[in-house]
Amino acid sequence: MTSRSSRPVPIPRRPAWAGRNYTLLSAAAVITGIGTSGALIASMFAVYEAGGSATDAGLVAAARTLPLVAFLLIGGAVADRFPRHRVMVAANALNCVSQGLFALLVITGRAELWQMAALAALGGVGQAFFAPAAEGMVLTSVEGENTGRAFAMFRLGMNASHIGGAALGGALIAGVGPGWVLALDAAAFALAGALRAFLDVSRVPEREPGGGIVGDLRVGWREFVARPWLWSIVMQFSVVNAVVAAAESVYGPLIAEDSLGGAGPWGLALAAFGAGTMGGALLMTRFKPRRMLLTGVLCVFPFALPTAALAVPLNAHALTAVMFVSGVSIEVFGVTWMMALRQEIPEDKLSRVSSYDWFGSLAGVPLAAALAGPAMDVFGRGQALWGGAALIVLLTAGVLCVPDVRRLERRPEKSRAEVEVEGPPAGSEARGEGEGRIPAQGPVAQPIVKAPSGGSGDGTASASVTG
Repeated sequence: MTSRSSRPVPIPRRPAWAGRNYTLLSAAAVITGIGTSGALIASMFAVYEAGGSATDAGLVAAARTLPLVAFLLIGGAVADRFPRHRVMVAANALNCVSQGLFALLVITGRAELWQMAALAALGGVGQAFFAPAAEGMVLTSVEGENTGRAFAMFRLGMNASHIGGAALGGALIAGVGPGWVLALDAAAFALAGALRAFLDVSRVPEREPGGGIVGDLRVGWREFVARPWLWSIVMQFSVVNAVVAAAESVYGPLIAEDSLGGAGPWGLALAAFGAGTMGGALLMTRFKPRRMLLTGVLCVFPFALPTAALAVPLNAHALTAVMFVSGVSIEVFGVTWMMALRQEIPEDKLSRVSSYDWFGSLAGVPLAAALAGPAMDVFGRGQALWGGAALIVLLTAGVLCVPDVRRLERRPEKSRAEVEVEGPPAGSEARGEGEGRIPAQGPVAQPIVKAPSGGSGDGTASASVTG
């Protein structure tokens, strides 16, 4: 007779909804999130160690962002034309090479400003091709009633990797120097690319021949503008992301130095935001709102609170609490946005629509960072921040006036076989959903609002959760 103590301990199994692709994509996203979050800090320290100024560091950061924005639309068209996992692997390989060369120059003490800017730009090109492809893969990696839970768990892992990666990167920079952190990021891209090479695309429908890149972009544009809920929220976040970028990258550190006690309290507030995103993701593993977009857009209102708190400014403890609340709320939005994209956008056009989403959501960020200083000089720091908070509130209220945002509901998930037998849902043509639509089969932003779902960890975001 076998005693209770001698019985084998059961090995936990992954949930039924966490299939091969979802598991591989989640693991790769965590790996790149850890590597890149530390590398973002390391690249700035590398500039300073090479004798660069704050302006030089800003130029290197801009050198990455501008090619990212410039090539996003082409990246989306390419990702819908070729197998997405191959585009992702190629982009990871490009990022691995660029970060490896960056690390080598820094470690050997030969890094010059133009070299660092050029390699950062190369990384931005890789991200521009990676992000739309990754979003398409993540959004189609799960099906059934647990899509919301799956997306929440994916984002939970991604947010945790960003927080842990930043902490680990900071410690390693202090211990071994920024060059080795960049080398670690290159290795992370190599490992993540290897995992993504094993993605199973046998169930992905064959792509029909298109009319070239320009023709593909036109098709994606028609899908984008045919849905008022989609383009209105992207327009909203083109301003929201810009306001948050200016507040947290320009005004926040200045206010922390003047009123909060320095970098320590400011770092704690940013950590609270990260903790809030993890709390929001945990909440969304259980919460299944029927009206997805209405719930999500209502949760954008609290994202004006940190900007308003800096305008007051509140004390460090109150600011930390506000940042936590905003992190929770924006993560609820992020998951509902992924659910809406997954349900409403045809599978073969997901990457192109995602590229327009990313483009619209990111285009204003470099401009906002450049104008933050002049706006402070003209209007004053407090007035500039109050104006930004008011823009977030007004635009969010405006988006709620769009009927589709209020009415879009989560539909019961169906299997691929059921979808093929039944065809598109009634009324789909009226909503602009083209033939070949694959409905709900049961899915880029930190801070900035919507972290990329591909888990690239580049610190940017879009109205589409990709990364």
